[in-house]
Amino acid sequence: MADGSTVEVATIGNEGVVGLAAYLGDGSSPMETFVQIPGEAVRLDAGAFRHEIRGAGGALRDEIGRYAQALLTQVGQSAACNRVHAIDERCARWLLMSHDRVVGDQIRLTQEFLAEMLGVRRAGVSHAAGLLKRRKLIEYRRGLIYVLDRKGLEKAACECYALIRAHHERLVG
Repeated sequence: MADGSTVEVATIGNEGVVGLAAYLGDGSSPMETFVQIPGEAVRLDAGAFRHEIRGAGGALRDEIGRYAQALLTQVGQSAACNRVHAIDERCARWLLMSHDRVVGDQIRLTQEFLAEMLGVRRAGVSHAAGLLKRRKLIEYRRGLIYVLDRKGLEKAACECYALIRAHHERLVG
């Protein structure tokens, strides 16, 4: 936003592609992409990416197209979720989406960063995380969140998580 504030619109992990503008359009995007959780990534020049998309019988093009559709579903559902669901449900959704993309049950992020991703004040995340902690779904310490009960966290999340995940599984696997 013009004032520097941000809101998460999508979560991309090792299953995804950042920079779909190189696939869908002219290669530029007004959105900022940044790493939230440490990990490894592969970088490919946009020209080389476009060359690969055109080759190999279209297999990569088709795969990226399915991923783009799944990502657009996530973006749209996240926008609706941010409008209609309670912070604790949204927090559970976001933690599950992050948990899907890390190895193990530990997610390295601060509540302050989580507040930024959810577009709420830190006090709102502290309250929501506290609710999830009291229900023994998560544990947290400075800069680390541990998922203790994934099934319980799935029940605590709004319906958006299940919808996004099912659509993603169907399209991308």
